Amino acid sequence: MIEESGVRAWVRRYERAWRTAGTDQLDELFTGDVTYQMAPFQDPHRGLEALRVLWDAERAGPDEEFELWFEVVAVDDPRAVVRLEVRYGDPDPQQFRDLWILEFAADGRCRAFEEWAFSPKGPVP
Repeated sequence: MIEESGVRAWVRRYERAWRTAGTDQLDELFTGDVTYQMAPFQDPHRGLEALRVLWDAERAGPDEEFELWFEVVAVDDPRAVVRLEVRYGDPDPQQFRDLWILEFAADGRCRAFEEWAFSPKGPVP
């Protein structure tokens, strides 16, 4: 059963995995058949292998400069909603406010990830 403390711990592990070189930690965060949507109307990336490719393409690397703040907005097992703010530093400073809609499997790994990202310019496509 997913609870707020488990969601907070999962987001902290997600951030740690994003800051770590490689994608080995994804197995601990996501189920093998995960769906991962970076925007509500985009087709999801399906499965861990597709997610590995996506993360390698999206990240600048383990030295990427960013700060992340978050709060858990709601938990209704097996789903949770998290509000985040992310600020990236040089060489391309950016700011985002996100909502993540997460669905968890019984083992605590995420099986569906949907992101609603916004920048000061509006929704991120």
